[in-house]
Amino acid sequence: MKWHDGLASLNGDYDGYIVDLWGVVHNGVAPYPGVLDCLRHMRAAGRRVVLLSNAPRRTATVEPGLRRMGVSADLYDGIMTSGECTHRLLAARTDPWFARLGRRMIHLGPDRDVDIHAGLDVDVVTDPAQADFVLNTGPDAALGEEDVTPYLPLLEQCVAHGLPMVCANPDQQVIRGTQRLICAGAMASWYEAHDGAVRWIGKPYPEVYELALSLLDVPRARVLALGDALATDMRGAKTAGIDGCWVLGGIHQEMLGGSWAEGRNPDHDLAVAEATAAGLAPAACVPSLRW
Repeated sequence: MKWHDGLASLNGDYDGYIVDLWGVVHNGVAPYPGVLDCLRHMRAAGRRVVLLSNAPRRTATVEPGLRRMGVSADLYDGIMTSGECTHRLLAARTDPWFARLGRRMIHLGPDRDVDIHAGLDVDVVTDPAQADFVLNTGPDAALGEEDVTPYLPLLEQCVAHGLPMVCANPDQQVIRGTQRLICAGAMASWYEAHDGAVRWIGKPYPEVYELALSLLDVPRARVLALGDALATDMRGAKTAGIDGCWVLGGIHQEMLGGSWAEGRNPDHDLAVAEATAAGLAPAACVPSLRW
């Protein structure tokens, strides 16, 4: 895993980039320093860019939020999300696992995520005894976003009734500003550990990469995936058969000894050790998404 100070020294090796959003482009509140300039350089060099997120929402819902942060549509060629992928799988029902699901669904998640099932042939119910499956899009701010405890009564009932779960965001946690919050993946991990059946949709699983690669329309050998999470972004790149570039200044920054506040880069040797321990070997790493 070779260290690069920025994307400029990698740019000649790739024609297309799959770029993670939360933890690479922005922190949930604003873009990281240097990101917009880097995206402009990538586009000026004629490179294709697809933004790939584990957001449990459809792409049409994600795009306005990016614009408000200054990530305008001219900086990328397309967006794919785990929520968009989930919506398509629920709509098509051609995948055998989804074909077996019933139509009565519990939505475990906030109201802002309802677009993931809007317009589908499903009935939303609240009683696990009346449901066929659970759609998990993550915690609700009204109940708490720091641990799974507030959700255990519902999760326990769903397990007891043998409901399969669709997890529309495999991330375990995210940083919003400076605060660490749980994601749908933390709830799905609890569910799976208690013998619940879970179908994970998003990074690092293959379905969402196939959609992203179709938008990118670049040979796999000329694609680089940039992401900050080993378990999702870098493992996902390996699963998809494309090169990965680990962005060290995201979710693992503190673990790797980096600090945005103090202007300190993460430790490269420690990053190599962590990647190796996880059975991963990204092609490159950068301290942040910068040119």
